Amino acid sequence: MEAASMEEEGVDEQQQVMREVHLRCQPRFSVPYISHFSFSLPHDSLSERFSNSSNGERHSSCQIGLDEDGDLVLARRKKQSFNHILSIQHKIISSIPSVGLQVWRAALVLADFILHKVSTSSDFDGFSSLELGAGTGFVSIALASCAKVVFVTDIGTEILDNCVFNAHVNSNVFKYQENSIRVRELDWRKAWPPDIRSTSDLQTLDRYKYSWTSSDIKEAEESSILLAADVIYIDDLTDSLFNILEKLMSCGSEKVLYLALEKRYNFSLNDLDVVANGYLHFKSYLKSEEECKTLLERGSSCFVGKLIDLDEVPKYVTEYERGEDLEIWQIMYRRSRNITKNW
Repeated sequence: MEAASMEEEGVDEQQQVMREVHLRCQPRFSVPYISHFSFSLPHDSLSERFSNSSNGERHSSCQIGLDEDGDLVLARRKKQSFNHILSIQHKIISSIPSVGLQVWRAALVLADFILHKVSTSSDFDGFSSLELGAGTGFVSIALASCAKVVFVTDIGTEILDNCVFNAHVNSNVFKYQENSIRVRELDWRKAWPPDIRSTSDLQTLDRYKYSWTSSDIKEAEESSILLAADVIYIDDLTDSLFNILEKLMSCGSEKVLYLALEKRYNFSLNDLDVVANGYLHFKSYLKSEEECKTLLERGSSCFVGKLIDLDEVPKYVTEYERGEDLEIWQIMYRRSRNITKNW
């Protein structure tokens, strides 16, 4: 969350917040806490990614034998469940500007979606990805096992340092090369592409360690998959998000955004009802395919949103409860040919 955005919205920067994900943790305010999130993978295809076998061979548990009459007996294959642990360093309680140091439920449901995709298809294999507002890096780490490169982006040195730590401690579990995760700072209020630094600056000057190189920009623009979790809670920040999405999704290869959110309800004096204003503002950016077709014919571009059915996404991560307030949206940007770039 940006300080400027909070100031405009009248948000108290010193207000302390805590998510129910951390209710079982001891209340240490300033010291980072490491939580261990377990997930079960019943699919051979994904389990092999995390196996310690060096030869990559699949061993069958199905045994063949003969009964007393000499007939062939095939033992039924037992369904196996492979349990893994993802360790995440986070804060239990944080001020609002530092909410990226906490783990949020939307990140967990988006991780479920990614684990399901990776374990049942090759949709994400070998693609480059970029996560917006990555927080602890939970979602990007879940994807790193099959992606070519994952750009993990957020703002603030403390949050980005924490992403680097979490990527390092989980590299052995998810079997990815650490250099396949690139932690970069991305301020949504600024123009895309971000300021560029030389590789030598990133290696020698600490203040530039999360800056972008020209090769980073080129590869990020060729990313096919964009990710975001729990970035919808302040209208000004939502406006900034869609502003940078419009620019980023207009560059390079065609992109699809998977955005997970948690609807937050408050009592509105204007409506005299409990409403999710932040969610409604987010929805105002999204059009159906039919609505978008009409806008394109009129020379306007648009975002097309499709709500993903979470009943079709198994719950792999065990340490959270799903509810009707959690959603995942698939979002694409349709750009009118009559619009020219001005950035």
